[in-house]
Amino acid sequence: MALQQIVEQTVTGLGYDLVEVERSAGGLLRVTIDWPWQAPVEGAAPAPEQFVTVEDCEKVTRQLQFALEVDAVDYVRLEVSSPGIDRPLRGELDFVRFAGEVIDIVLKEPIGAAAGGQVAANRKKFRGELSRSPEGGWQIVWSDEPPPKPGQKVSKKRVPAPLQVLGFTLDELREARLAPIVDFKGRGAAPGR
Repeated sequence: MALQQIVEQTVTGLGYDLVEVERSAGGLLRVTIDWPWQAPVEGAAPAPEQFVTVEDCEKVTRQLQFALEVDAVDYVRLEVSSPGIDRPLRGELDFVRFAGEVIDIVLKEPIGAAAGGQVAANRKKFRGELSRSPEGGWQIVWSDEPPPKPGQKVSKKRVPAPLQVLGFTLDELREARLAPIVDFKGRGAAPGR
Protein backbone atom coordinates (compact mmCIF):
# COMPACT_ATOMS: atom_id res chain seq x y z
CA MET A 1 0.00 0.00 0.00
CA ALA A 2 1.27 3.51 -0.81
CA LEU A 3 2.37 5.88 1.96
CA GLN A 4 -0.41 8.40 1.21
CA GLN A 5 -3.07 5.67 1.51
CA ILE A 6 -1.66 4.28 4.78
CA VAL A 7 -1.53 7.71 6.39
CA GLU A 8 -4.95 8.76 5.07
CA GLN A 9 -6.64 5.54 6.26
CA THR A 10 -5.10 5.87 9.71
CA VAL A 11 -5.88 9.57 10.15
CA THR A 12 -9.47 9.38 8.88
CA GLY A 13 -10.03 6.20 10.90
CA LEU A 14 -9.27 8.22 14.03
CA GLY A 15 -11.80 10.89 12.98
CA TYR A 16 -9.46 13.58 11.60
CA ASP A 17 -8.88 15.05 8.15
CA LEU A 18 -5.51 14.61 6.46
CA VAL A 19 -4.28 18.00 5.25
CA GLU A 20 -0.80 17.13 4.03
CA VAL A 21 1.85 14.39 3.97
CA GLU A 22 5.39 15.55 3.30
CA ARG A 23 8.69 13.68 3.13
CA SER A 24 11.78 15.76 3.83
CA ALA A 25 15.50 15.15 3.70
CA GLY A 26 16.99 13.06 6.45
CA GLY A 27 14.00 10.71 6.69
CA LEU A 28 11.53 13.17 8.21
CA LEU A 29 7.89 12.30 7.60
CA ARG A 30 5.63 15.28 8.34
CA VAL A 31 1.85 14.72 8.64
CA THR A 32 -0.60 17.60 9.07
CA ILE A 33 -4.08 16.89 10.45
CA ASP A 34 -7.22 18.91 11.13
CA TRP A 35 -10.74 18.28 12.37
CA PRO A 36 -13.30 17.49 9.67
CA TRP A 37 -15.37 20.50 8.62
CA GLN A 38 -19.13 20.43 8.25
CA ALA A 39 -20.86 23.13 6.19
CA PRO A 40 -23.16 25.18 8.43
CA VAL A 41 -26.82 24.20 8.28
CA GLU A 42 -29.08 27.07 7.32
CA GLY A 43 -31.09 28.28 10.32
CA ALA A 44 -28.99 26.36 12.86
CA ALA A 45 -26.45 27.90 15.21
CA PRO A 46 -22.88 27.52 13.88
CA ALA A 47 -20.92 24.72 15.55
CA PRO A 48 -18.01 25.90 17.70
CA GLU A 49 -14.70 25.64 15.87
CA GLN A 50 -12.49 22.76 17.00
CA PHE A 51 -8.74 23.07 17.18
CA VAL A 52 -6.19 20.27 16.98
CA THR A 53 -4.50 19.82 20.35
CA VAL A 54 -1.21 18.25 21.40
CA GLU A 55 -3.18 15.24 22.64
CA ASP A 56 -4.74 14.82 19.18
CA CYS A 57 -1.29 14.87 17.54
CA GLU A 58 0.02 12.40 20.11
CA LYS A 59 -2.88 10.00 19.47
CA VAL A 60 -2.34 10.12 15.69
CA THR A 61 1.45 9.74 16.11
CA ARG A 62 1.07 6.56 18.16
CA GLN A 63 -1.35 5.00 15.67
CA LEU A 64 0.74 6.04 12.65
CA GLN A 65 3.92 4.59 14.16
CA PHE A 66 2.16 1.24 14.47
CA ALA A 67 0.61 1.39 10.95
CA LEU A 68 3.89 2.44 9.30
CA GLU A 69 5.80 -0.31 11.09
CA VAL A 70 3.30 -2.96 9.98
CA ASP A 71 3.66 -1.84 6.33
CA ALA A 72 7.47 -1.47 6.67
CA VAL A 73 7.54 2.20 5.62
CA ASP A 74 11.06 3.61 5.88
CA TYR A 75 11.33 6.85 7.86
CA VAL A 76 13.61 8.20 10.60
CA ARG A 77 11.37 10.69 12.38
CA LEU A 78 7.60 11.22 12.37
CA GLU A 79 6.12 14.66 13.01
CA VAL A 80 2.33 15.15 13.36
CA SER A 81 0.99 18.69 13.67
CA SER A 82 -1.98 21.00 13.12
CA PRO A 83 -2.11 23.08 9.92
CA GLY A 84 -1.25 26.38 11.64
CA ILE A 85 -2.13 29.90 10.53
CA ASP A 86 -0.85 29.41 6.98
CA ARG A 87 -2.93 26.29 6.35
CA PRO A 88 -2.72 24.94 2.79
CA LEU A 89 -5.99 24.82 0.84
CA ARG A 90 -6.19 21.56 -1.09
CA GLY A 91 -9.66 20.83 -2.44
CA GLU A 92 -13.01 22.42 -3.18
CA LEU A 93 -14.22 21.85 0.39
CA ASP A 94 -11.29 23.88 1.78
CA PHE A 95 -12.18 26.79 -0.51
CA VAL A 96 -15.83 26.65 0.58
CA ARG A 97 -14.76 26.51 4.24
CA PHE A 98 -12.46 29.53 4.00
CA ALA A 99 -14.54 31.76 1.70
CA GLY A 100 -14.28 35.33 3.01
CA GLU A 101 -10.77 34.80 4.41
CA VAL A 102 -7.56 36.38 3.11
CA ILE A 103 -5.49 33.84 1.20
CA ASP A 104 -2.22 33.70 -0.73
CA ILE A 105 -2.23 31.96 -4.10
CA VAL A 106 0.49 31.06 -6.58
CA LEU A 107 -0.59 30.35 -10.15
CA LYS A 108 1.05 27.68 -12.31
CA GLU A 109 1.36 30.16 -15.19
CA PRO A 110 1.62 33.98 -15.16
CA ILE A 111 -1.69 35.74 -15.77
CA GLY A 112 -0.58 37.33 -19.05
CA ALA A 113 -2.63 40.29 -20.23
CA ALA A 114 -5.92 38.87 -18.89
CA ALA A 115 -6.16 41.44 -16.08
CA GLY A 116 -6.59 44.35 -18.46
CA GLY A 117 -3.13 45.83 -17.97
CA GLN A 118 -3.57 46.74 -14.29
CA VAL A 119 -1.39 43.85 -13.12
CA ALA A 120 2.09 42.91 -14.34
CA ALA A 121 1.75 40.24 -17.03
CA ASN A 122 4.36 37.96 -15.42
CA ARG A 123 2.78 38.03 -11.94
CA LYS A 124 1.97 34.67 -10.34
CA LYS A 125 1.53 35.51 -6.63
CA PHE A 126 -1.54 37.21 -5.19
CA ARG A 127 -3.03 37.93 -1.76
CA GLY A 128 -6.68 38.79 -1.40
CA GLU A 129 -10.06 37.88 -0.01
CA LEU A 130 -11.43 34.59 -1.30
CA SER A 131 -14.98 34.55 -2.68
CA ARG A 132 -17.15 32.81 -5.24
CA SER A 133 -17.09 34.39 -8.68
CA PRO A 134 -20.39 35.19 -10.41
CA GLU A 135 -19.63 32.40 -12.91
CA GLY A 136 -19.47 29.85 -10.09
CA GLY A 137 -15.67 29.51 -9.90
CA TRP A 138 -13.39 31.24 -7.39
CA GLN A 139 -11.89 34.71 -7.22
CA ILE A 140 -9.75 36.85 -4.96
CA VAL A 141 -10.29 40.55 -4.44
CA TRP A 142 -7.42 42.82 -3.41
CA SER A 143 -6.05 46.32 -3.46
CA ASP A 144 -2.39 47.09 -4.09
CA GLU A 145 -2.59 50.07 -1.72
CA PRO A 146 -0.55 49.45 1.45
CA PRO A 147 -2.57 49.60 4.68
CA PRO A 148 -2.04 52.75 6.79
CA LYS A 149 0.49 52.44 9.59
CA PRO A 150 -0.82 52.60 13.17
CA GLY A 151 -1.27 56.23 14.18
CA GLN A 152 -0.86 57.51 10.62
CA LYS A 153 -3.32 60.25 9.65
CA VAL A 154 -5.19 59.46 6.47
CA SER A 155 -6.72 62.32 4.49
CA LYS A 156 -10.46 61.99 3.95
CA LYS A 157 -9.96 63.50 0.48
CA ARG A 158 -7.62 60.75 -0.63
CA VAL A 159 -9.09 58.45 -3.25
CA PRO A 160 -8.51 54.80 -2.32
CA ALA A 161 -6.82 52.49 -4.80
CA PRO A 162 -9.30 50.50 -6.89
CA LEU A 163 -10.12 46.94 -5.92
CA GLN A 164 -8.87 44.31 -8.34
CA VAL A 165 -10.39 40.91 -8.98
CA LEU A 166 -8.78 37.75 -10.28
CA GLY A 167 -10.92 34.75 -11.18
CA PHE A 168 -9.30 31.30 -11.19
CA THR A 169 -10.00 27.59 -11.20
CA LEU A 170 -8.39 25.10 -8.86
CA ASP A 171 -6.54 23.57 -11.84
CA GLU A 172 -4.71 26.88 -12.42
CA LEU A 173 -3.24 26.94 -8.89
CA ARG A 174 0.20 25.72 -7.90
CA GLU A 175 -0.41 26.56 -4.24
CA ALA A 176 -3.06 28.19 -2.06
CA ARG A 177 -2.72 28.97 1.66
CA LEU A 178 -4.45 31.02 4.30
CA ALA A 179 -2.57 34.30 4.68
CA PRO A 180 -0.72 34.30 8.02
CA ILE A 181 -2.28 37.46 9.46
CA VAL A 182 -1.94 37.76 13.22
CA ASP A 183 -4.07 40.09 15.34
CA PHE A 184 -2.41 40.69 18.70
CA LYS A 185 -5.48 42.44 20.10
CA GLY A 186 -7.27 39.20 20.84
CA ARG A 187 -10.52 37.63 19.72
CA GLY A 188 -12.80 40.22 21.34
CA ALA A 189 -11.14 43.29 19.78
CA ALA A 190 -13.43 45.57 17.81
CA PRO A 191 -12.63 45.83 14.10
CA GLY A 192 -10.55 48.86 13.18
CA ARG A 193 -9.24 49.45 16.67
